[in-house]
Amino acid sequence: MRSAFAFLRPLGATAAGRGRVTFRVWASEAGRVAVDLHEQRHALEPEGFGVWSAALPAVHGDAYRFVLDDQEPLPDPASRWQPEGLRGPSAVVDPGSFTWTDGDWSGVAPEELVIYELHVGTFTREGTFDAAAGHLPELAELGVTAVEVMPVAEFPGRHGWGYDGVYLSAAQSSYGGPDGFARLVDAAHAAGLAVILDVVYNHVGASGGKALTAFGPYFTEKYSTFWGAAINFDDAGCDPVREWVLQSAEGWVRDFHVDGLRLDAIHAIYDGSARPILRELADRVHAAEPRALIIAESGLNDPVVTRPTEQGGLGHDAAWADDFHHCLRTLLTGEQEGYYAEFGTIADLVKCFHRPFLHDGTWSDFRARRFGAPAFDRPVTEFVVFSANHDQVGNRALGDRLEDGLRPLAAFATLLSPFVPMLWMGEEYGERAPFQFFSDHIDEEIATATREGRRREFAAFAAFAGEEVPDPEDPATFARSKLTREGDPALLELHRELLRARRELPPGDAAASGDEAGRWVRVVRGPFTLCMNFGTEPVSVPSPGDHLVLATHPDATALEDGGVRLPPRAGALLRA
Repeated sequence: MRSAFAFLRPLGATAAGRGRVTFRVWASEAGRVAVDLHEQRHALEPEGFGVWSAALPAVHGDAYRFVLDDQEPLPDPASRWQPEGLRGPSAVVDPGSFTWTDGDWSGVAPEELVIYELHVGTFTREGTFDAAAGHLPELAELGVTAVEVMPVAEFPGRHGWGYDGVYLSAAQSSYGGPDGFARLVDAAHAAGLAVILDVVYNHVGASGGKALTAFGPYFTEKYSTFWGAAINFDDAGCDPVREWVLQSAEGWVRDFHVDGLRLDAIHAIYDGSARPILRELADRVHAAEPRALIIAESGLNDPVVTRPTEQGGLGHDAAWADDFHHCLRTLLTGEQEGYYAEFGTIADLVKCFHRPFLHDGTWSDFRARRFGAPAFDRPVTEFVVFSANHDQVGNRALGDRLEDGLRPLAAFATLLSPFVPMLWMGEEYGERAPFQFFSDHIDEEIATATREGRRREFAAFAAFAGEEVPDPEDPATFARSKLTREGDPALLELHRELLRARRELPPGDAAASGDEAGRWVRVVRGPFTLCMNFGTEPVSVPSPGDHLVLATHPDATALEDGGVRLPPRAGALLRA
């Protein structure tokens, strides 16, 4: 049925069958709109509400640009392919051209999720979708059930983290474009892995702002984000902008067979409308694919994110839980600078094993106010926990990973928690390479600002470390961050054992307790007991279990009457 609101119709270049493509664009201020295609200029007809369209002969891969009032041709805001990068022409994507072999794929249940976060550009030496696909079977063999791919929406240059993407629906050209991404997803499903795609809907990269605003009010001055202008979700002219985002989200799931989306920093998405974009996005994606997951990165500690819409929630399926990481890292390292100052006790981690919001309406000194809300009504499968991720490693001045001696206990606590665990690439075998902040900006002014801003941010830390903060624009910073795949085989085997043991643990809530003086934490999950020593001295942990299932340091771990003796920074899983 044809919508009365033209902006609700498919935006961009949409295959219409019989060798024809419908080109549709929202250009609210233009008096004339055309599309350059096959070295000819074709006028588009107005459909109302600032939307223009035409159906023309075209096929997958054909280049095109939109022309507003005879000005310089511009890429399509809803582009799904930028073969020559941000400033080049868009290209037609016909999902019917993809070859799929995943007809029997049935997805991964939330209670079976073990997520592995990876960055395509540094996951392999080649830094492409196809190269990444070659390593997926080994992740499945390890016990991983889903890969979370950092943003691939077309961003400036050939390498970057991806959080400054501009064309939300276009798979990064330097990684292999849409065809390569489709092959990656198909290969993941063949290996038994779901694919969760990291998407950014709170801002776009500064390199693309001018091109987008030529079409209409994609941004609003009502709000601002840490990264720049906020996307216009509730100001004048917002409806086509909302569709731009919603259709992008639907397209990744429908046309690229993605199993879910991880939404970046939803606390920086501003929308005061009666139909919140974050709720509408979940509804639209779930309608396109009921088993698709929406996982939010939220700095709000608010269970409203995952509450069902009928209970007034946003209806997301899960949320990242940073507090679990902070509790774990401060106990392991003793770091208590900045926001880490609010974490670091055994009691903190014990609380986070119940639900991973340390601040759930309690006072926060760092924020100088009460923060968060209780989340005990939400099941444990709605929380994603980790001991490392791209932010917690890459946003350190030198991109350094957790020290070798701390990694086994970090893995033990995370992978055997009742929540959905997530590994950061290379963590499973003790990767030696750092993951540093790198970029490849195509505008010198933005490149300079990025470089200088990074140095200012970490000046004090760099002086303490005795090293200069790496230059994000230096290609060596990017090269240094590529996985070497060199590490500790024993750590890799421990991860395999932990994930094997995880499959035996009963789902649902855990009962946690601890001893501040003894620096130990005990977590009971049915007949199993996790015993952890966060201290620097051996300690005896009382436990109802009398059978040792596994230990991070088996040679130094001993069962005792009524418990287990653990070496420093160690864990043991016992069964009654």
